[in-house]
Amino acid sequence: MTAAPTAFVYMLRCGDGSLYCGWTIEVSRRFEEHQAGSASRYTRARLPVELAWSRPMASRSEAMREEARIKRLSRARKLRLIDSSDADRRGTKPARRASRTSAGHES
Repeated sequence: MTAAPTAFVYMLRCGDGSLYCGWTIEVSRRFEEHQAGSASRYTRARLPVELAWSRPMASRSEAMREEARIKRLSRARKLRLIDSSDADRRGTKPARRASRTSAGHES
């Protein structure tokens, strides 16, 4: 039997199209904080946000390491990660998405 996740890594798609990556112990609460503008100066300036991706992690330290790894990825790789997760849920192959650069915080 697998232990319940104690933390999550997540990515938000901001109103300006940029991506934001973070970690939390409760995704729904953290998302509501982002939507309310109280979680991050970055997302507060780019509302609304939508939850694009999340992944359960076994520990907080594992979540922090995964967040740091994702933040080092290019925007195109982050979008592929989001697309592959969507495809896994639908049981289909991920769609190819054109790379798009944007100013600001992509991680």
